[in-house]
Amino acid sequence: MKGIVAVMILVFTSLFSLPCSAAEEKVITLRFSNVYNNLHKNGILAEQWCREVEKRTNNRVKIDYFPGGTLSPGAQIYDSTVKGISDIGASVLSYTRGKFPMTEMLDLPLNMKTGYLATKLINQFYQKFKPKEFDDVKVLLLHAHGPGLLHTTKKPVTKLEEVKGMKIRSSGINSKIVQALGAAPVGMPIPETYDALMKGVVEGVMVPIEALKGWKLGEVVKYTTEDYGACYSSGMFYVMNKARWNALPADIKAIIEKVNEEWIEKQGRLWDEIDKEGREFALARGNKFVTLSKEEDARWAQRVKPIIEEHVKEMKSKGLPADEALKFCQDYVKAHQK
Repeated sequence: MKGIVAVMILVFTSLFSLPCSAAEEKVITLRFSNVYNNLHKNGILAEQWCREVEKRTNNRVKIDYFPGGTLSPGAQIYDSTVKGISDIGASVLSYTRGKFPMTEMLDLPLNMKTGYLATKLINQFYQKFKPKEFDDVKVLLLHAHGPGLLHTTKKPVTKLEEVKGMKIRSSGINSKIVQALGAAPVGMPIPETYDALMKGVVEGVMVPIEALKGWKLGEVVKYTTEDYGACYSSGMFYVMNKARWNALPADIKAIIEKVNEEWIEKQGRLWDEIDKEGREFALARGNKFVTLSKEEDARWAQRVKPIIEEHVKEMKSKGLPADEALKFCQDYVKAHQK
């Protein structure tokens, strides 16, 4: 009898200990929503981030990856992450213009000539100012593309006068750049741009050179104007739902932060790599690159200067440290631009 009781005690003890053990070993599953599709190198790099987190956590974290806006459209990814529809979201800040007034400073025509520089700057900017506009999420990392230039379908643009009246696809602050140059901005997400250019809905687009290959735009545009005086960069984000982040064990948080640091470097270098590939793709198709004279480029720079002044004024009206933020950006570019 005593033996039977002992066995029963052992069985009950084992049963009651199972939930605790199972809880300790339970895999944390996260949903990652990305605006980039799984063929674009930015989409590929984001999925590699997921797999690296899984690997370094010994698969204690599993990430279900949704590329190409399949979980949420690009303009909704940030809010969807805040609401918990996705646990992690990656998209473009300028898709929701006005939502990130401080960080949109990085979208201004600051004459940044590489994606690596823009990516390093936007992360340094975030660390310096910690903008309250991101308080609803955990910022994992930020990055930004290389110089956004003018690409046209039917005619090369060699001077300001030739831009006037053209319908140019744009988004965010670069819509103001298009307008300042005398063209008509047409807003649309980047995935819709190929068809719009092909059908003549728009006559050109302002995007980094990488999009000539990454989004195949080099197939439907014929000319690229290297208007560095008016060039811009767009900031992008990897963010995480704050409650989900706060619920993670401390050691997993530390692992993810380490991966984030490495991915900032990878993202910056990738932008320059794919800009180079975009140029090669376009040239191989016979597309032409137009280099503006120093004097003409200065004219373009002068034309977009009021956009910077207007943004600073708008930030000040919201009580934001606009002068300090602009000086930080300009000093950083001056010190690090090669």
